[in-house]
Amino acid sequence: MDSLQLISNKKQLISFFSILICIFIFNIFYEYFKYKDFKKEELYLDKFEIINIYDKEDFYILKLQNDKLSFFTSISKQEEINKLDIITIAVLSKGVSFYKFLKGFYSKSIFYEEIKTNKSFKRSIFNKINESHNDERIQELFNALFLAIPISKDNRQIYTDFGISHLIAISGFHLSIISFIIFVVFYYPYSYFQKRYFPYRNIKVDVMIITIVILLYYLYLTNIVPSLLRSFIMFFLAFIYLRTNIKVLSFETLAITLLIIIAIFPKYLFSISLWFSIIGVFYIFLYIHYFKNISKIFAIFLFNFWIFFVFNPIVHFFFYNISYEQLFSPFLTIFFTFFYPLEAFLHLFGFADYFDKYILLFLNYKMSVFEFSTSIWFFIIYILFSLLSIFSKKAFIILNFLMIIYNIYMFVNSFL
Repeated sequence: MDSLQLISNKKQLISFFSILICIFIFNIFYEYFKYKDFKKEELYLDKFEIINIYDKEDFYILKLQNDKLSFFTSISKQEEINKLDIITIAVLSKGVSFYKFLKGFYSKSIFYEEIKTNKSFKRSIFNKINESHNDERIQELFNALFLAIPISKDNRQIYTDFGISHLIAISGFHLSIISFIIFVVFYYPYSYFQKRYFPYRNIKVDVMIITIVILLYYLYLTNIVPSLLRSFIMFFLAFIYLRTNIKVLSFETLAITLLIIIAIFPKYLFSISLWFSIIGVFYIFLYIHYFKNISKIFAIFLFNFWIFFVFNPIVHFFFYNISYEQLFSPFLTIFFTFFYPLEAFLHLFGFADYFDKYILLFLNYKMSVFEFSTSIWFFIIYILFSLLSIFSKKAFIILNFLMIIYNIYMFVNSFL
C-alpha cells in the first residue's frame, strides 16, 4: 500500500499555513510583551541560570537564561561560579532592540546579589558526571553529550578542528539512542502488566507514548536545544505518520518540522544550531533519495563520507578552521556510533571513567590548523543546486561536481 501525504491538496496547504501563521504571530507578540517588560526600567533585575562561562583574563562572560530571555553579560572574578548556578543580577536594558532581543544580545551587568547552587535534577546529573571524571575537558564532553550543556570556547575548538562538532551537539542520533534505551527499559515491565490486566492494549504504541513523554521532559531538561527540538518533533511526527501510513522520510516532513519550530519559537530563526541540524537532515534525505538503490553495505559505508564532503561548503561559510585531521571525520563519526551508546551504558552502571585515558590521548593531540572560507557567491549557488536536487537529477549531479571541486580545492589550497 502506497504511503499517504500529510498535505494532499491546496485547501489543506492553505489551512496548514494559516494555522502556523496564527501561531507565529501569537508567539511574536508574546516575545514582544517579554521584551517590553525587559525594557520597562533602565535596570532589569531577575534570577537566571548560568548556561555557560567564558573565562577571560580579568572577568567572566556569562550566558544567562530563564523562562523569559537569554543573553550574555560579564562579571568580575570575585566569586567561584559554576554552570547551572542561579544568579540574581541586574543588567542595563538600554540599547537592546527587539531584533537583538530575539537574536541574543550582550548587556552590561550593574550588580549581582547572590549566587546559589541549583538543586535541580539536572544539577544532580551534572554533579554525578563531574564526580565520575577528573579532567575538566572530559567532564565538559559528557555534560554536553548527555545534558546539552555548552562546552567552553577553547575546548569546543578541539572538536571543530577535528570536524566533529556535529557529534557533540545533541541531535537525531543521540535522541534515537536515548529513545531506544527508554523503550527497552519500559517494554518488558510494561508487557508483564499488559498481558495480565489490559491485553487489548497495543504494547508497542503504549511504550512509545511513554518514551515520547520522557523525551519531552528530557527536551525541557536540556533547555529546549534547537537541534534536539528538531529531532524530537521529527520523532513525534514519525510516530504519528507510521500510525496513519504517511510517508516519514520526506522533504515535506523536514519542511513541516522547520515551520513548526519557527512558529512556536520565533527566536530560533537566528539559531545556527537549528539551521545546521535542518541542513544536515536535508542532505541525509537527499542521499536516501538518490542512493536508495545501491548495495546496502556500500550505501552505509559511503553515507558518512558523502555527508561530510557535501556539508563542508556550508560549514566553512560560518567556520573557517580546517586541518588534515578533518579527513578522518567520517571514520570518527562511524566510531561514535558505538562510542555514544557504550558510554551511556557505562555512565548508568558506574564505569564512566573506563575510557578516560584514551579520551585524553584524543584531546591532547596537537594538529596544524589553517583557515578557509566559502565565498558568498559559491554558497548561494551551492544552496540553490542543493534545493533543485530535490526535483532534478541533473541538479544533483551538478551539486556533486561542485562538492568534489570545492573539497579538492579547499584541502589542496589550505595546505600548500
